[in-house]
Amino acid sequence: MTQFKTLDPILHQSLRLAVISVLIAVDSAEFVYLREKTGATAGNLSVQIDKLQEAAYIQVVKDFNGKKPRTTCRITAVGKTALEGYITALKTYIHV
Repeated sequence: MTQFKTLDPILHQSLRLAVISVLIAVDSAEFVYLREKTGATAGNLSVQIDKLQEAAYIQVVKDFNGKKPRTTCRITAVGKTALEGYITALKTYIHV
C-alpha cells in the first residue's frame, strides 16, 4: 500500500492553489489579472494573497500606476518548491 504524503495546507485551499498555478506560468501578475483568471472576489483574493505572502510563497509589490494603486505578485523560490512538493504529494493519492 502507498503511504499518502501530507498535502501542504497553504496550497490545498483552492484559491491559493489557483493563484500559485497562475504565477508559476508568468513572470509576475497584477491583482486585476489574478482576479480575472481565478474568478475570485477582490476581498477574498486579497486575503489569500496575504496568506501566500506570509508563507513566503509569493512576493507582493504595491506601487502606483500614475495615481492608481497597483499590486503585483510574483512566485518565489520557496513558492516554486512548495508547489513542486504539493504536486509530488498529490501524486501519492492518484498513484501516478
